[in-house]
Amino acid sequence: MPPQVRIEEDSLGPVELPAKALYGAQTQRALDNFALSPYRFPASFVRALGWIKQAAALANGDLGLLALDKAQAISAAAAAVAANRHDAEFPLDIFQTGSGTSTNMNANEVIAALARGAMGETVHPNDDVNMSQSSNDVIPSALHVSVAWTIHQDLLPALNCLADTIARKIELYGDITKTGRTHLMDAIPVTLGQEMGGWLAQVTANRDRLQAALPGLQALALGGTAVGTGLNAHPEFSRRALAHLSRLTGLDFTQAGNLFAGMAAQDVIVDVSGHLRTVAVSLTKICNDLRWMNSGPIAGLGEISLPALQPGSSIMPGKINPVIPEAVLMACAQVMGNDVAVGQAGATGIFQLNVTLPLLAHNLLESVALLSNASRSLAARAIAGFTVNEERIRAALERNPILVTALNPVIGYALGAKIAKRAYAENRALKDVALELTDLSAEELDRLLDPTVLTRGGIPVT
Repeated sequence: MPPQVRIEEDSLGPVELPAKALYGAQTQRALDNFALSPYRFPASFVRALGWIKQAAALANGDLGLLALDKAQAISAAAAAVAANRHDAEFPLDIFQTGSGTSTNMNANEVIAALARGAMGETVHPNDDVNMSQSSNDVIPSALHVSVAWTIHQDLLPALNCLADTIARKIELYGDITKTGRTHLMDAIPVTLGQEMGGWLAQVTANRDRLQAALPGLQALALGGTAVGTGLNAHPEFSRRALAHLSRLTGLDFTQAGNLFAGMAAQDVIVDVSGHLRTVAVSLTKICNDLRWMNSGPIAGLGEISLPALQPGSSIMPGKINPVIPEAVLMACAQVMGNDVAVGQAGATGIFQLNVTLPLLAHNLLESVALLSNASRSLAARAIAGFTVNEERIRAALERNPILVTALNPVIGYALGAKIAKRAYAENRALKDVALELTDLSAEELDRLLDPTVLTRGGIPVT
């Protein structure tokens, strides 16, 4: 039988680890030390680490610091990591050393093993793969790269999809006039187009805010090495590595204007998390509107009918629940909670390093993934398929005593309140009560109380 374990040595002595593992002694020590949670770095972060290691190897090769064959072997190994072909070799808990040193060494050891296997000669995790780098600039850079990439590739397209779906719904139902509501109480009329236009404005504003945040995310601390001074890195390393990274990813990465701030503070990440929280708040508003509009079907508002996706009760036959808005609400609550943790973590930078980088990566990337999936699900499985119950909307609108607001400039607030109160108490049409209590004609009341006209600001009094 082949041996199940092997022994490696690091600066602290011998370490026993699985014989087939590509990772080495430092990763195994971290596995032994950190077992706080089931959470691991997501594939998007491993991909970013692979890209950074590939860009660094190419830059070191360009500068003559690595022999070209070794630089190419490291680059190829790092590319395989970036392609997520070795994710099983990244087993470490998110809750580890706050700099992410364990995961940086995990990447160095895996890439060194792959390159060593391809070359048939020694490739050192620290001296070769980690050349011109430190965990202290690599991990915050990987955090920025992974978040920028996932926002660019996943969240922005998902928000565009949601916006397009809302816009199509406005084209289909936008002219329908309905009862407006404030404080969950009847208010003056709006159109469905105006109501859904508010959703659309929220989604597009969130998209634009995230787009505007990308340049900050794409400014990296790479080149600062241990504390921001760039010790042990060639003066040209950062520029060359960032050029390679930009080519590999298709995004334009630059060096942070101040490397000390880029490593010790995570203000950009805190800011982006705030934008993600705002997306979650906006989606929550849209979901709550959908749930109320769909409520019923008999005793609720019943303005719309969301798609019937699954039975809603284990005991009540025929009950259908708004399951997609409910799922999105939970995702949004998680994003808001993640933002609280990000704010706390961002505040823990002391002197030259923030020591909560793995937590920041976990929370930001989870939030981006949740919001991307939630936006697409809400678009495809709720908004795209709902139908409008026009008769229900029309009946409620015709009985809405708040339409009397349109008469304020003509009869005054006090008389208007008296008309509305009697119409509600006697369950009568507002127009009929107004005919009794004012000297306005039926024709004049029809003109002044036309709900569609009211959605455009009403009729000027002459």
